[in-house]
Amino acid sequence: MPETEFERQVRNLISKGYPSIAGLSDDEFRKQLEPLQERLPHLEYIEAGSPHSSIPFVIVIRNDWVDSEKAIQLVQRQGKSGFSVLDFDDINRFKPIEDIRLPSGSAYLIVDIDTGRETLNVTPNDAIQTITGQNRSPLTLEEGIALITHYPDVLMKNNGFSLLGSRGSDRRVTALWISGGKPKLGWCWAGNPHTWLGSASCRYRAGAENGGQA
Repeated sequence: MPETEFERQVRNLISKGYPSIAGLSDDEFRKQLEPLQERLPHLEYIEAGSPHSSIPFVIVIRNDWVDSEKAIQLVQRQGKSGFSVLDFDDINRFKPIEDIRLPSGSAYLIVDIDTGRETLNVTPNDAIQTITGQNRSPLTLEEGIALITHYPDVLMKNNGFSLLGSRGSDRRVTALWISGGKPKLGWCWAGNPHTWLGSASCRYRAGAENGGQA
């Protein structure tokens, strides 16, 4: 059931210390997220942790609550913590691209997420054309971290994924992959293909305020 999965994700965030980082009590944090339950998609439930490329929904916590540099360190995959080769300032140079309109509020849902298995060995420049041509949206940096926070096992040795929804002023795109057995936030060039790197996307985003959808 979607409600059961929603509760699992809320408990996961609380167990990782998200409320205290955001300056909230556990109860305050939970109450802030509760309105998102009304936006849960009517999609087939996939068991948490199952090796599947499509995930029904994920709760995304935005940077104003927990910054991405901290969030990647809270990711746990097979007993190993995530890390980033980008420092705080560099991470914050990557902003949502012009075509992406994020829901208002400090938390929202991304719905029907795909980790990009079909775009393995396709350059980010070409992959984004494929994704938008399917009426989907590339994941942002925050959304990619949120995905592996709740579903760490979708990040596999031969299927990392680029986060084309966030860009800076240069030709880099951020990406997530496994390095030394650990989840790694790094970057690659937009024009370079990698056999082990796809590009992740979602069908839409849903926020609590005003029933917002993007």
